[in-house]
Amino acid sequence: MVDFLADNNQCGQAILRIVSRGNAIIAELLRLSDFIPAVFRMKDKSDQQKYGDIICDFSYFKGPEYYEGKLEAKPDLQDLDEEFRENNIEILSRFYLAFESVHKYIVDLNRYLDDLHEGVYIQQTLETVLLNEDGKQLLCEALYLYGVMLLVIDQKIEGDVRERMLVSYYRYSAARSSADSNLDDICKLLRSTGYSAQPGAKRPANYPESYFQRVPISNTFISMVIGRLRSDDIYNQVSAYPLPEHRSTALANQAAMLYVCLFFSPSILHTQQAKMREIVDKYFPDNWVISIYMGITVNLVEAWEPYKAAKTALNYTLDSANIKEQASRYAASMESLRPQVQQLLKEGFLREELILDNIPKLLNCLRDCNVAIRWLMLHSAESAYDLNNKRLRQIKDQVLNDSKYNPRILFQLLLDTAQFEFTLKEMFKQMLSEKQIKWESYKKEGSERMTELAEVFSGVKPLTRVEKNENLQAWFREISKQIESLNYEDSTAAGRKTVQLIQALVEVQEFHQLESNLQVCQFLADTRKFLHQMIRTINIKEEVLITMQIVGDLSYAWQIIDSFTSIMQESIRVNPSMVTKLRATFLKLASALDLPLLRINQANSADLLSVSQFYSGELVAYVRKVLQIIPESMFTSLAKIIKLQIHDIMEVPTRLDKDKLKDFSQLGARYEVAKLTHDISIFTEGILMMKTTLVGIIKVDPKQLLEDGIRKELVKRVAYALHKGLTFSPKAKIQDWQSVHQSTHIPIPKFPSVDESATFIGRLCREILRITDPKVTCYIDQLNTWYDLRSHHEVTNSRLFSEIQSTLGTFGLNGLDRLLCFMIVRELQNFLTMLQKTILKDKAAMDVFKTVLAAVNPVQGIVANASKLYASAVAKSQKIWGAYLESIMKVGQMQILRQQIANELNYSCKFDSKHLAAALENLNKSLLADIEAHYQDPTLPYPKEDNTLLYEITAYLEAAGIHNPLNKIYITTKRLPYFPIINFLFVVAQLPKLQYNKNQGMSCRKATDPVDWPPLVLGMLTLLKQFHSRYTQQFLALIGQFIRSIMEQCTSQKIPDMPSDVVGALMFLEDYVKYTKLSRKVVEAHVPSFIFDEFRTVL
Repeated sequence: MVDFLADNNQCGQAILRIVSRGNAIIAELLRLSDFIPAVFRMKDKSDQQKYGDIICDFSYFKGPEYYEGKLEAKPDLQDLDEEFRENNIEILSRFYLAFESVHKYIVDLNRYLDDLHEGVYIQQTLETVLLNEDGKQLLCEALYLYGVMLLVIDQKIEGDVRERMLVSYYRYSAARSSADSNLDDICKLLRSTGYSAQPGAKRPANYPESYFQRVPISNTFISMVIGRLRSDDIYNQVSAYPLPEHRSTALANQAAMLYVCLFFSPSILHTQQAKMREIVDKYFPDNWVISIYMGITVNLVEAWEPYKAAKTALNYTLDSANIKEQASRYAASMESLRPQVQQLLKEGFLREELILDNIPKLLNCLRDCNVAIRWLMLHSAESAYDLNNKRLRQIKDQVLNDSKYNPRILFQLLLDTAQFEFTLKEMFKQMLSEKQIKWESYKKEGSERMTELAEVFSGVKPLTRVEKNENLQAWFREISKQIESLNYEDSTAAGRKTVQLIQALVEVQEFHQLESNLQVCQFLADTRKFLHQMIRTINIKEEVLITMQIVGDLSYAWQIIDSFTSIMQESIRVNPSMVTKLRATFLKLASALDLPLLRINQANSADLLSVSQFYSGELVAYVRKVLQIIPESMFTSLAKIIKLQIHDIMEVPTRLDKDKLKDFSQLGARYEVAKLTHDISIFTEGILMMKTTLVGIIKVDPKQLLEDGIRKELVKRVAYALHKGLTFSPKAKIQDWQSVHQSTHIPIPKFPSVDESATFIGRLCREILRITDPKVTCYIDQLNTWYDLRSHHEVTNSRLFSEIQSTLGTFGLNGLDRLLCFMIVRELQNFLTMLQKTILKDKAAMDVFKTVLAAVNPVQGIVANASKLYASAVAKSQKIWGAYLESIMKVGQMQILRQQIANELNYSCKFDSKHLAAALENLNKSLLADIEAHYQDPTLPYPKEDNTLLYEITAYLEAAGIHNPLNKIYITTKRLPYFPIINFLFVVAQLPKLQYNKNQGMSCRKATDPVDWPPLVLGMLTLLKQFHSRYTQQFLALIGQFIRSIMEQCTSQKIPDMPSDVVGALMFLEDYVKYTKLSRKVVEAHVPSFIFDEFRTVL
């Protein structure tokens, strides 16, 4: 019959692919459970108030129109909804795909069972597949993995959270309109069960059996799988554990599968006492805490509480006398095993001969250690007992007392066992690889000795006084041939024959009185020794390594091991060389990866890499967490050294009186510094002793670990210092996993917010914006200085940015610039929203704009009765300019700050890195020249869309301050009606609040109605820059028309002075030209040049 897992066996390959996918789905669910956006948990009151109307559970489906109507009624909610969609759609899609794959898994499994039933796979039925060893394993695993998926989802992603995520995905994605979408089925399967993983939470009725029955599965299949799991040793594990008291450990994986599968047939748990008694007697006679998958532990006392038959059967195991017997047995094991393993680990004790002679004894020792560690770790685990449950509390206390549980001693045994296992495996692998070479060399040596002896008895060989003996000569030649004929491939026959040969050599020595000749005796003894070595060598079998792999399984501790972290760290702090023993423990834990990866590998699935990376990454993260104690301890010692050097040790002056020498020596403090420095070097040696290790598929380099650890601790301490230091008391959200600056190995720590800022950079930025606020300060461009509007005292100047540069460095200043950039984007977006939703919806304002537009056309002409028209338009639209002015001034203020930062960065770059500055400037100029040439002649080269050169060079240019913030496009915009007219009227409305001053230029008339000129001009310029240049042309034309019209009116009315509004408008145009670096001809197209030439002389 064809092998069930052969590539050409469709039946085997189909179920193998399903099981492989099941393991990959569980890995994805576990991976995603760490990335649930906090907002879906709705734990915070602020989240509930802010997002309560846009995040719904399944109640949404009862009346989607009602919920959507509520959103449409409030524009603010629509904006929030859109922002929330942009921030979360990516992670929601990932969760949805994982949920969908769970549903697809069970649908595919049911289809496979139907195909088996209908005879799609020729000669295969459910019964024949269950008779095959691989088929039996895969069918049992398929059902078990589905159960594990459902339990993992409920444990890691709570029901309410799932519902909110599914509803959000439904609302934001195209799935609702897709005909082939199975969203309804997924929602039915994953709707909330009412289960909560919180300690003390009440368990819902009929949980989890009602949850497991949401998608019907064939009862025949379920009962046959449970039957196989009850009766057979489906993985042949018992052979690795020959002792009867180890049977429950041997069958532990199968017991976990049976535990999960029983929920698909709850009647067994409830009423079938005989079956439950059989199950408990076989799998749980001495244990009640089990690991169901990759360290997820379950306490049967709690899990089987609602089921009468299961509870009754388990009571025999939980009998106080039985608990005492088991706990005392393992306490005694610990006592005897610790010295035994420590003896085996002594330097030079484990030699090749000892291993070869004592393989069974060593394996028994390994079994005993692993069984004891498993039982004690599982039955003493905090996570396995809900302390709110009185019965569980009593059982736990009894286990801890009767087993004399000491976590340090248990951890020490785990360390020693892992080290012993690792050493034994490595030596055995070495012996296995050299097995044939050694066997052949022993055979050759033995055969040659016999040939030499044969020659001795021929009488030809001159060996002292040995008489010729043809019989012995022929016999030894025959023995030599027999040894030569031993065949390595047929190890059983060779072993039997070798024993006979040894016996023959003993007998020949006795019967022929050969003892009298010492040299002959020596030859015989040597040959016997070589034959003995051949027997030993032939016994080196791969089965021993496989047994060690099975016995050494530590997957049950994948999560519990975390409770030993503090003990590991304490032992490293006391003795840094402990890291070498920990390495063996981490490698032992890495063997747990075999469990989920076995089927994925057999199926040649593309998921192999991602699943391996996930579990390996989890383990490496744990290794880093444990070893982080080394950098922490180093920095603690460094802090003590700094304290001693700054506060305790006095600086020795250049000239010193002899009698004061003793006072300045301070031997105690200097000895303490030397001791602490030595400690630091010992810590670094400790971590470097851990050789480069392959943990799963990730290579862990100790040097890299040490460097990352030191950087992590440095980041933590610097961030904490800045968090504490940069806290002021004045009178688009990026997720961590999306940020390019956030690292899992060296994370930027998060501290509780003291204001609306997430970090110290945000607080620093908001403080700068507060002290340079245009409402309370006046910025003088020529001096780069801000003055207080009322007191006229200097508030700050450009030196502020030099201080920030020297404190936070180039990266800090560049980060501040980036933050201001994002703030400008947000301000402009808010401004456009306000413009579209309030101003353009205001009927009265729109009428004003319509009237003005009609009056000013054509723009090249002069407006009749100009003063009255403009004054009337400004008066009628007065109420809309307050918010408009605030936004424009904020943008202008931030642009001034960005200019100052760019100047500072450019200045320091030219001083500190002149070659970099020159190279960047030249590269920038040459790139721009090439791009300009391409637009004039499209046949010339131009960077393609997938070329990241322009994007990458921008980051360098901004960091070196070689850019102009005023030329940036911050947002994308659409066409807006009346936009030039609105901006023109806005500027005209502000002109009466300003006056020209020869010393200061344009300044505010009244401190009570503040308008700061530079932010106003730069804000207006930035706003216009975001739109098509046609709008700017129309805006400038309107300003020009305003100046011409008012001047014309003054001339006709013979008013000699130039009105202040005209002066303001001319100043605006002049500053506009100055900041944009445009040619003066741009404005002279709208205002005669002689007015520009004359207006300053008139002032």
